[in-house]
Amino acid sequence: MTTRQRHIAHLHLHAELTEDQYDDMVELMSGITPHVQAVPPDAVQLDLTSALRYFDLSPYDVVQLAKLRLKALYGIDSSAGLAGNRMLAAMAADASAPGETTWVPAERATDWLRPRPVAALPGVGRTTAATLDRYGLHTIGRVADVPPATLQRLLGVGQARLLGERARGHDPRPVTPMEPVAHLTDDLVFDRDCLDPAQHHRAVLGLADRIGQRLRGEGQVAGRLSLTVRYADRSSTTRTRTPPEPTSHSSALASVALGLLAGLGLQRARVRAFALRADDLSPAGEAYRQLSLDPGDDRARAAEAAADRARRRFGPGAVQAAALADDQRTT
Repeated sequence: MTTRQRHIAHLHLHAELTEDQYDDMVELMSGITPHVQAVPPDAVQLDLTSALRYFDLSPYDVVQLAKLRLKALYGIDSSAGLAGNRMLAAMAADASAPGETTWVPAERATDWLRPRPVAALPGVGRTTAATLDRYGLHTIGRVADVPPATLQRLLGVGQARLLGERARGHDPRPVTPMEPVAHLTDDLVFDRDCLDPAQHHRAVLGLADRIGQRLRGEGQVAGRLSLTVRYADRSSTTRTRTPPEPTSHSSALASVALGLLAGLGLQRARVRAFALRADDLSPAGEAYRQLSLDPGDDRARAAEAAADRARRRFGPGAVQAAALADDQRTT
């Protein structure tokens, strides 16, 4: 019995959309196929496999139909990629100029991938690309040809296996229709108005740590963080930032949250409370993770997992960062 070939489209919307407008785009695409996955803030992925017979069109023509609806109903231009899996479709969309569609049929996927730079693979950052470049592994094809044992010596077992699979064009993830985007929020209210920047820093650090614990406990990652500051005069300010990749790692969340705090310049502000909100949540098992050559990153994640196990067994106060030892919170 043969497996039916999948046809996945990735559409990048060339417009700045509000959350409500983006939800409208996702709803519009559900008129093409029920298998639509949101890729906020400005992309969607569609599994067209079951829609081809209904429209009696080729996969390419169904993508053009989707783009035409976006343009006709909302005036939005889009570029698109069409391929046999989600990763290849997204890469094809990235290679498309505005308004264009790049189709990578299954029989041409290997030839299309091989000459492309290794940095084009999802999850390959500058550090990993530079390491591979030192060994002459400039293109995806060269990485695909490297024996697994050699790649493991360069990157480590887990990262080598992941990179090798991607270099050969493999991505088993299905397009999963998502429920309306959920969020997690945690806040801290000071006993009295706070002018101390060190206390501000410690408060935001504690919120990021707690949000990270909750995300990991629920098996989710966050694609966006928002920090809200409430002042003594009851006014407030909110700033939002997207992390380099969806994450539940407390240190990564803290880096983003503290960057938001620094951008607010609260040296003389009388702060009454902070609130940190994690949006664009998605299952951790479906998220790409940046490949890293830093052994300290793996150690930090292992320590974090051990701390989570201790908290589950002995209570939330069993393990606490030294920087948070003086954290005071009202409920």
